[in-house]
Amino acid sequence: MLQVEVYSDIACPWCYVGKRRFEKALAAFPDGAGVEVVYRPYQLDPSTPEKAEPLSERLAVKFGREQLPAMHARLNEIGQAEGIAFDFDSALSANTFTGHRLLWHALEEYGRETQAALKERLLRGYFGEGLDVGDHGKLTELAAEAGLDRDRTAAFLASDEGLAQVRQAIDEAREIGVTAVPTFVFQGKWAVQGAQEAETFLQVLEQVTEELGKQPSA
Repeated sequence: MLQVEVYSDIACPWCYVGKRRFEKALAAFPDGAGVEVVYRPYQLDPSTPEKAEPLSERLAVKFGREQLPAMHARLNEIGQAEGIAFDFDSALSANTFTGHRLLWHALEEYGRETQAALKERLLRGYFGEGLDVGDHGKLTELAAEAGLDRDRTAAFLASDEGLAQVRQAIDEAREIGVTAVPTFVFQGKWAVQGAQEAETFLQVLEQVTEELGKQPSA
């Protein structure tokens, strides 16, 4: 069974694009149904405030306001090709640590498919619907839409569950050399950075599978 760990952030548009492209590659890969995909936490900017603010304002400080139209136009064009409707005008910047905790919870208690559904819902909420992904009430709603139990989610978010585990996972990502997202790690050995084209991901899946087939079984 091939495992792929995807290091990504909810506040990363290229992670959204990369997710869609990798899923397209999996759909074209003959053994795609047997690939185990799990999402690992990474924060592009851990200093992002808990209180939500317009994403455009935060990006203007970071990149310069004059750069935003071209940046957004490029991402809008790429997003459309992948079935993503970016809405940068309404997007809200918020610290994503709690969202990563919720993704950890989804994986631990519900499994990979539910975690993937929650990841998709969080990305769509952040980039397409102007939702505050740091708000516990809104996170509870999104989790319920992705198949998590509403009451259990609310209790989880109100607790300290997962805090230490997610902090450790973020530290481990940096320790193994993850410096940009998305980063796809295949079988804990081979890493591919960036939102590659689906065709490239497909080639990597084929190459990794071939390489694993050459290795003697334990």
